[in-house]
Amino acid sequence: MFIERIVSEGIAHNSYIIGSGAKAAIIDPRRDIDIYLVIAKRNKFKLTHIFETHRNEDYVSGSNELRAVTGAEIYHGHNYNFQYGNPVRDGDIFRLNELELKIIETPGHTYESISIAVIDNSTTSDVFAVFSGDTLFSGDTGRTDFYGTENRIQVSEMLYNSITKKLLALGDGVIIYPAHGAGSVCGSEITSHPLTTIGYEKKINPVFNLEKNSFIQKKTEEHHYLPPYFQKMEELNTAGAPVLGKYSESNLLSLDDFKTAIKNKAQILDIRSPPGFSGGHIKGSLNIWRDGLSAFVGYFLNYNDPVVLVDDYNLEIEPVIRQLIRLGYDNLAGVLGGGYSLWYIKGGEVSRLQNWSVHELHEKKETEEFILLDVRDIDNLRKFGSISSARHLYVGDLSQKFHAIPKDKKIVIYCDAGYKGSLAGSFLLSKGYRDVINILGGFNAWINSKYPVIKVI
Repeated sequence: MFIERIVSEGIAHNSYIIGSGAKAAIIDPRRDIDIYLVIAKRNKFKLTHIFETHRNEDYVSGSNELRAVTGAEIYHGHNYNFQYGNPVRDGDIFRLNELELKIIETPGHTYESISIAVIDNSTTSDVFAVFSGDTLFSGDTGRTDFYGTENRIQVSEMLYNSITKKLLALGDGVIIYPAHGAGSVCGSEITSHPLTTIGYEKKINPVFNLEKNSFIQKKTEEHHYLPPYFQKMEELNTAGAPVLGKYSESNLLSLDDFKTAIKNKAQILDIRSPPGFSGGHIKGSLNIWRDGLSAFVGYFLNYNDPVVLVDDYNLEIEPVIRQLIRLGYDNLAGVLGGGYSLWYIKGGEVSRLQNWSVHELHEKKETEEFILLDVRDIDNLRKFGSISSARHLYVGDLSQKFHAIPKDKKIVIYCDAGYKGSLAGSFLLSKGYRDVINILGGFNAWINSKYPVIKVI
């Protein structure tokens, strides 16, 4: 038996390759598929099966891409109108040499969710492991808010039954391979454990300490953000994403070509750090740091207008492109060759985002009038508190709700450490706000400086 986990950072997504003999299957593939081909070649596997545990909401499935290259068949739950692949049902069995992959229908996170039990017939007929998709994570369970408030009780009950009646029955020693790790938007309390077991989850996972009604209440009261790009993911993963073929080569644009792209309504994505961005940037740029792209780009960039990238020195661009194509941004026009320094060396117009330290904020709170905007997520707000007089508006909601912020006022923004604050500030500047300030170090610096905090209920 061979099992390897492939982690897609940013979205905290886990996909897997499992093989035996000369055959292997992929579970929940991402769109940039070269890693699976490399592993298969290294181990002399022929990829024969591709399984999707559910219709993924937070990234584009790589199933079509894999099938185009390998000819492997695609399988997913029958209770959804997929326009590609083959439906499977509870109890269906697929064989990889002496391994059996047994389908278990585990609805709740989505109606068509499946888990895949692994049986190694060379040793015993007992289940060895299970790929649990978004049904069960380490320390958490899948979210149940995709079908609206009116259906949330129903799907939460379905999730409870899937876990307690189906997965729990597999036995304490069964290894769980979940589809996401800590940091995923598909759960709020996922631990950093790369894998877990049924027995371990019985000890640490809250679901196993709750009776049904309490579990349903917990799931229906959970708060999750619903990024607008989820709708695009649903469309692509329902119809089957277009096959890209090549996707990681960076197209370096000359300054003239870059300016032409801007004239053609290109969206400018500046991936530098907040201090670099605030020191100078191209007017209209959106500032999202590299590690934050997967989490936030889907809130702000559309899928129609081209996207152009700006960085410092055109270094390590390939990982950035991969993050974008995993979210369906096939509209990348290229990267400014020579980076931002070429822009200002050639005399390009320079815009700036103002910065304050927390000490300046503490001092000016008493002497100046401004709107203090807290753009952290609601969980951090409730857990750690806030700065007095601050308004809360999560950075991800800013693109839909910024109209409520007056343009004739000074806007001072803080987040956890300054990165989301720079994103929020860049967005407001792009919308015509003139007096915008980001707090470097954010709320963390405020706490470390021992300035007062108010509790938020």
